[in-house]
Amino acid sequence: MASGSFPRAPGAILFACNFNRVRSPMAEVLARRLLGDRVYVDSCGLKAEAEVEGADPFVCAVMAELGFDLESHQPKTFDELHDDSFDLIISLTPEAQHRAVELTRHRAAEIEYWPTHDPTLADGSRENRLAAYREVRDALARRLVARFGAS
Repeated sequence: MASGSFPRAPGAILFACNFNRVRSPMAEVLARRLLGDRVYVDSCGLKAEAEVEGADPFVCAVMAELGFDLESHQPKTFDELHDDSFDLIISLTPEAQHRAVELTRHRAAEIEYWPTHDPTLADGSRENRLAAYREVRDALARRLVARFGAS
């Protein structure tokens, strides 16, 4: 591949993590901004957290810094997807990687594993925790540009 060229973007991309409240919603909205409406982008998690709705509040805060509103994001699981015919599944956790492999066992889809740190493990002050979320957000943004190029 020539320097500066990127693989053609797939028609539909799914980002998957454990609960669809932190990493995968960040990746989903970043990819939507980068790729526009030429690519269908969605996200999901392996399981739902009981009695927890919406994106993680720290995710909402750090994404709002870039002009994204995730207040209305509703986490969903693989089983709640309206369509599972994705060309590319990008898993952000080892557990999601395992589920992606199972999902594609009988259908053609590319799978990529992007190991992504869990910012919910950060402790300390609010600013320290926000810094951990920003690191994940920015790492995902860099990875998306490296994979798909700038639009």
